[in-house]
Amino acid sequence: MFYDPAYIAIMIVGLVLSLGASLWTKSAVRKWSKVRTLRGLTGARVAEAILRAESIHDVRIEPIDGFLSDHYDPRSKTLRLSTNIYSGDSVAAAGIAAHEVGHAIQHARGYSMMKLRQAMVPVANVGTHLGLWLVIIGMFIGFSGLATLGVFLFAGFVLFTVVTLPVEFDASIRARRTLAKMGLLHGEELVGVSRVLTAAAATYLAAAITAVLQLLYWLMRLGLLGGRDD
Repeated sequence: MFYDPAYIAIMIVGLVLSLGASLWTKSAVRKWSKVRTLRGLTGARVAEAILRAESIHDVRIEPIDGFLSDHYDPRSKTLRLSTNIYSGDSVAAAGIAAHEVGHAIQHARGYSMMKLRQAMVPVANVGTHLGLWLVIIGMFIGFSGLATLGVFLFAGFVLFTVVTLPVEFDASIRARRTLAKMGLLHGEELVGVSRVLTAAAATYLAAAITAVLQLLYWLMRLGLLGGRDD
């Protein structure tokens, strides 16, 4: 299958989408990291202010190494912000911190899509690792049953990437709305936040599109979706 023009085309599309989204995100973050917020609030202080306003008092905020390694861990209720976001007082830092707080708010409010996403983590891990290998091995040795099992396992990972989209989009919406409502950012600052978060959302969209295209390809190769296994 690795020499199939259709498969190669899918891989190229996925690579272009991923690289494009990544470059877009890095460009937006670097641009708005150079623009300080008028109030001089760091990402950590923005996060603290929003959590207090939302009456969430059991979430820890701590710095973490790495570029754009920011994330919220619902298991330990910890908001981890990369050092340049944690201590930075830029528009990008405020927007990214607010986005991650959005996930903490989702968790505290029992947002259904976040619950579903967390429940699917084990399935996604199996699908993206074991599923792919079963497909490759099954197709290589001509054992369609094994390949079919691998495709269905991989489908779990694909569903995970799709479910991730509304979770990420909702966190960004919450971030922009909260920053404006609390008066933490104004005017052009909010425009910058929107551009940073929109670019970041594109990375998740690119991953989902690539995963769906791969799944459709394998389903067709195995004759499970039109066509036939050749």
